[in-house]
Amino acid sequence: MAKKPENLSFEQSLSELETIAAHLEQGEVSLDDALKQFERGINLVRQSQTKLEQAQQKVSILLNENDAELAPFTVEAE
Repeated sequence: MAKKPENLSFEQSLSELETIAAHLEQGEVSLDDALKQFERGINLVRQSQTKLEQAQQKVSILLNENDAELAPFTVEAE
């Protein structure tokens, strides 16, 4: 049985979405199966969007935590 979308990592969700899209693009799927896969894909997309939004919020919090201005990173020649 497939894991619930909320229990998958972002990368696992993306991989499963790619598999679903490839399977649906082949066009050899019954209507009922296609609808089930489409529904699964929508749930995966929603959970992935939530995870991306949470990551974006964390980055924003970290950048604004000290209200310090960040300096560009430069690599010194060896």
